[in-house]
Amino acid sequence: MWTKHISFLSAVAIFLIGLGFYLYSIQQKQLVYNSNSPTINVVLGDQTKTADCIIKNALPDSSCTPGAIFPNATKEQICTSGYSSSVRDVSVTIKKQIYAEYGLTYPQARGAYEVDHFISLELGGSNDISNLWPEAANPKPGFHEKDMVENYLHDQVCSGDMSLQEAQKEISTNWLAVYNKIK
Repeated sequence: MWTKHISFLSAVAIFLIGLGFYLYSIQQKQLVYNSNSPTINVVLGDQTKTADCIIKNALPDSSCTPGAIFPNATKEQICTSGYSSSVRDVSVTIKKQIYAEYGLTYPQARGAYEVDHFISLELGGSNDISNLWPEAANPKPGFHEKDMVENYLHDQVCSGDMSLQEAQKEISTNWLAVYNKIK
């Protein structure tokens, strides 16, 4: 009889431990393993939606695209020519999923949208789905203008005028404010 109670208590303990790990994993900063890449990503917020995502004022839906970084990316790495292309890894399947999350068909007319990294690769952003969104070229400012912001912040980091973490915060908080400051 005691063996049944001990087995039951063991099962409850295992369940509670598992629940604790699950709850810990969905905190605001969580580590996520991306099966498309052997790299650990840090997601900068909770991705609480994977459908009905809405772009507002040229910014992604923060519930769908909170942003994610490669936490081990360093200034030296991102400032090395070819870094972004060496870590870029977004499949067509993921692109289709991103468009679907935002209610768009895939593909769109050439040049109308691009699947963009919210925190750009050149600023240590990752390929995790929580860092991707379909960014429009128009209305302006669109993805061409965001590219200008990415290049500006990358130059600031590489020149030593700004830390990588500051640049990541600037672009993920409100890239439009940076754009308005530099245009």
